[in-house]
Amino acid sequence: MEVFEIFGTIFGVCSVSLIFLGVPFGFAAYVRRLRHKEILEMAERGLVKVPQTRNGKDTLRWGIVITALGIALCLGLYPIGWALNTGFPLEFGPWMLIGLLPTFFGIALIAIYLTTREKEDAKEESEVMEMEE
Repeated sequence: MEVFEIFGTIFGVCSVSLIFLGVPFGFAAYVRRLRHKEILEMAERGLVKVPQTRNGKDTLRWGIVITALGIALCLGLYPIGWALNTGFPLEFGPWMLIGLLPTFFGIALIAIYLTTREKEDAKEESEVMEMEE
């Protein structure tokens, strides 16, 4: 009887994991398919979709949001070390990775924005210099 309980638990965990991962990825694939069909229909009619220009501010926005989320998780998980008395230095245990990973991912997005923003500014300055000459 114990084997069936273990199998049921494993099956349940796998099913829930597939649902939580499959639904968002399935939705993203469906949206991508709809966009593809839209572009094909427009091409058949001779219409051209205007490309969207991006200035990188969405990278900065997501970087700030993800960094804030990571910091909030770190602050929320930090008391676990005090409650469990694990003996880690500064009570900073492995559970803090749940908050540290999004924090550093968000910082990386902000760094990407800052490094690519400087390149755009330099390009704009060179265009202005060419116009003046």
